[in-house]
Amino acid sequence: MINAATGMVTTFLGGAIADKFGRKGVMVFSLLFCGVGWFFFQAAGTLPVFALLMAITGATTPLYRLAADSMISDLILPEKRLDAYSQLRMGNNIGVAVGPAIGGYLASVSYDIAFTVIGAGLATIGLAVAFLASETKPQVETLAEVQIDKSGGYARIIKDKTFMAIIIAFTFNRICTSILWLMLAAYAKQNFGLSERVYGYIPATNALMVIFLQMLVTRQVNRGKPVPAMALGALIYAVSIGSVAFANGFLGFWLCMVAATVGEMILVPTTTTYTSRLAPADMRARYMSIYTLSTGIGTGVGPWLGGFMEKIFNAQSMWYAAGAVGFAGFLIFLLVIRLTRQAGRPKTADLSGVN
Repeated sequence: MINAATGMVTTFLGGAIADKFGRKGVMVFSLLFCGVGWFFFQAAGTLPVFALLMAITGATTPLYRLAADSMISDLILPEKRLDAYSQLRMGNNIGVAVGPAIGGYLASVSYDIAFTVIGAGLATIGLAVAFLASETKPQVETLAEVQIDKSGGYARIIKDKTFMAIIIAFTFNRICTSILWLMLAAYAKQNFGLSERVYGYIPATNALMVIFLQMLVTRQVNRGKPVPAMALGALIYAVSIGSVAFANGFLGFWLCMVAATVGEMILVPTTTTYTSRLAPADMRARYMSIYTLSTGIGTGVGPWLGGFMEKIFNAQSMWYAAGAVGFAGFLIFLLVIRLTRQAGRPKTADLSGVN
């Protein structure tokens, strides 16, 4: 929760800074200071030190994501962004698939070596961005081509009813999915004796599905309208995660993860792309910061909700709660469909940019 809370604060600041001064500096800052935080985890011998380092990494990690998402929005034409964000997710999931194998090997040798490699690796990437990347923030003359409302920063975003409804729906979804990702391993081990080694195949399946199937799913989503696609992805997520309550072994958990991954491949890149299209050119990073914030809230609230339900009722109840919260997100996406029919935004447009 400390990790998520600090990220929520810096996400607001990072979005405004990236819009005013540029994306590159925010990315470099995020990578370098996050690297420092991970490097010093090897010295976290007490809970206060560990909490401090969690605060540092929580504060810096989301900054890279919001700046990178904004940079893609700067570089890529609207009709190509869904493909671009899908490819970004593929790259991320290659890391998810390969990283734990490398990290597990390093940790088996020495945790100090593992944290040193993580810290040095992030710092190296930060220096590469500093020296090799170009700034993509729209220039003044570019922004002059569009009508810009100067009536405040985040206040403008709050007035965007369509976007705020999407963020609320997506936040509910992130609460649901964080319970899956942060609670399932412990739930499977404590209640069904599923070892970490066997459980590892379940998140690996998620990573491999995204790597090999994301673009196929993206092509199908491109044929339709974005908001109904988001609603469908949220519904699949809710049903699959709620169904964990009825699973009683590896196969059941694995099938739930497969179904949830289908929902993920539909929902996440589509929501990112739609956010980029709603955002005015001078507000892209701030829109992305609010979008990124939904993940931070979900990461903070989801495990707390799951633990609370388990303590008050039983272990299965956390999955009922997760499914219910996810279904609430689906209902809000249905409301967004109605809102977009009433507003003059990229509402009924498909993600190819054709109105």
